[in-house]
Amino acid sequence: MNYQSSRGNSSFITAPHAIKMGIAPDGGLFVPDYVPEISKNVFFRMESWSYQERAAYILQSFLNEFSDKEIADCVYGAYNLDSFDDERIAPLLELYERVHIQELWHGPTSAFKDMALQMLPRLLSKSVRKTGENDEMLILVATSGDTGKAALEGFKDVGGIRIIVFFPDDGVSEVQKRQMISQEGQNVHVAAVKGNFDDAQTGVKRIFASKSFATVLSRKGIKMSSANSINWGRLLPQIVYYVSAYVDLKADGKMEQGEGINFVVPTGNFGNILAAYYAMKMGVPVNRLICAANANKVLTDFINTGIYDRKRKFEKTISPSMDILISSNLERLLFEITDHDAVRVSKWMEDLQREGNYKIDKDTLTKIQKIFWSDYCTDVDTMETIRSIWLNRRYLIDPHTAVAVNVYEKYLLNTGDKSPTVIVSTASPFKFGSSVARAILGEDFIKGKNEFEILEFLSDKTGIPIPEGIKGLDKREVRHKTVTDSDKMEETVLAFLGI
Repeated sequence: MNYQSSRGNSSFITAPHAIKMGIAPDGGLFVPDYVPEISKNVFFRMESWSYQERAAYILQSFLNEFSDKEIADCVYGAYNLDSFDDERIAPLLELYERVHIQELWHGPTSAFKDMALQMLPRLLSKSVRKTGENDEMLILVATSGDTGKAALEGFKDVGGIRIIVFFPDDGVSEVQKRQMISQEGQNVHVAAVKGNFDDAQTGVKRIFASKSFATVLSRKGIKMSSANSINWGRLLPQIVYYVSAYVDLKADGKMEQGEGINFVVPTGNFGNILAAYYAMKMGVPVNRLICAANANKVLTDFINTGIYDRKRKFEKTISPSMDILISSNLERLLFEITDHDAVRVSKWMEDLQREGNYKIDKDTLTKIQKIFWSDYCTDVDTMETIRSIWLNRRYLIDPHTAVAVNVYEKYLLNTGDKSPTVIVSTASPFKFGSSVARAILGEDFIKGKNEFEILEFLSDKTGIPIPEGIKGLDKREVRHKTVTDSDKMEETVLAFLGI
């Protein structure tokens, strides 16, 4: 299997090269030249497989240059009880009849990003060796909250690799921020960016696109790559949990033969729901992919109108990991849905960069709307959903999961579709303890308490333990204090590297 750029101006390359490079030289994203299908017989056999066995099969389907042993080393190194607190890795639980929650936050940082970022460092290290690369690798990351800590944790003290994470200074939760700025590791650097996530992401993309900057690094024996979901090695492991959810429902007798499944995904950068799309292309019988947005509803508007317009007010919400107006992975969907028409995709991306918007053709929009459905959720509705699910089901959800639950309820009212549904839960409620406590206990109960006192209070009132990765964060040493302007990010990188 080879990989090509979504913009068509880069030659086909192997998976190790695509993972090592992260982003294509023409600014596009690497996409496989075909998507392998899973046969009905293999789906049936998967019902008795562990999560690790399912992951190994799917990764091997896309990574032909890796041996079975190399894949196994990656999979079992990533998904184990030293890193995850549930042996099922991505457990399902029934919320309502025919509606399940898939918990993707049992990893070391209590967020779904661990599902990919426990895997990517292993894939990248092997890819670097396979391509004969001798230069040091520099991983650059822009994060809206969860990716940063998960990447730092995954790459810390990995030989031959350094990692720099940029996060919006006032755009992440206190828990997310403290997780990053207290990160240990000899090869890690963290900087807050004055502005929002899009400022940080645009700055990182600008660095990747700068040939002169790459030349400066090259003279020092350094090459850049990415741990964001623009890297195929980051997106690929996410396909696994969608396949696994479908197989689990089948194994438990929760789906009838011939039924389609709905996935509801709280979505910002589009990578998570794109992984569900690839699972569909592999053979999972998807009925609808429901894209749940918060007040930054650029994706909802796009799916409903065919117009992507980032020129709008940036909203700060209580679901900050979704506070994004430039959804990078949408480019991969457009490339796939147009049958790899790089000319059209390039034109749309040029329009987005130059004008701040683009409009797709009617045929492409019809294809998207056949698969995707979208709506959004306000902060008020998010809080009410957290409260309602706790009162009625005694189940605690974070604000991002609440957005997904709320949008699914809107989908149900709008369509009446009662197909088996999996709602993707992307973070532990304790990562956003203030909002969750405010929703279920009220403002008076948390008044005067700081973020970490609130976590203890929330745990005490609900009887749910604080995850180990979050417990005691306020007592950890602050190791990273850099704050930078978005137009000074290159200088910050060079300062971190001592250049």
